[in-house]
Amino acid sequence: MRLQGSMILSCENLTLGYESHPAVHHLTVQIERGALLALVGPNGAGKSTLLKGLMGQIQPLDGTINLDLAKSDIAYLPQLSQVDRSFPLSVQEMVAMGAWKHTGAFGRLRSRHKRQVASALNQLGLKGFEKRMISTLSGGQMQRVLFARLLVQEAEMILLDEPFTGVDSRTTHDLLQMIASWSEQGKTIIAVLHDLEQVKTHFPQCLLLSREQIAFGETRIVLTEDNWRKARQLNEAFDEHADHCGTH
Repeated sequence: MRLQGSMILSCENLTLGYESHPAVHHLTVQIERGALLALVGPNGAGKSTLLKGLMGQIQPLDGTINLDLAKSDIAYLPQLSQVDRSFPLSVQEMVAMGAWKHTGAFGRLRSRHKRQVASALNQLGLKGFEKRMISTLSGGQMQRVLFARLLVQEAEMILLDEPFTGVDSRTTHDLLQMIASWSEQGKTIIAVLHDLEQVKTHFPQCLLLSREQIAFGETRIVLTEDNWRKARQLNEAFDEHADHCGTH
């Protein structure tokens, strides 16, 4: 078992983007194992792009991402609006997908995995929903299903992209409790969030991003009016059609 407090992730002069148009510029940051980190910034500031880069869904235009864990030990929760609910899957089947790293894409669930799925459903208040099709669920119910899948996945690092958007307050409360439980277990959690009061209350560390790093560290130090003003001004001044800027 690796010691909590050792470095799990470092980005060195990282630039990410699409078709050579950078969305995140020259980010240099080091994140310790066990961090509970909120990723905040104006709309279009590159927050989701950064998570996709950490997952390997897009490759750096410049710089490096160094991870002290296997990609299979990273769990990623996309924005709820990006989840295709038209696919004919039951709640139980969706949650069981979290065991893929142990069973393979088409492997059968063993008794241990079935117990994990049942336990995850119970912890997320979904007992009795096993056979429900995901297309019939509300936003809050679907997010509970996706968190149950994360539980089964047993990842060391968890990336959450706007986990509370479109979700009712009761579910938000329960999911925050689940995140706190993961943090107590020593998991590293990075969450894209918009509710700054939520961030101040539940996330001790914060990265304020606006195409580039504005501030990083303790939340109470990062989330100042001056930093937010700088983030908004930088975001408004950014040229969407700028060419790839090269390494400083």
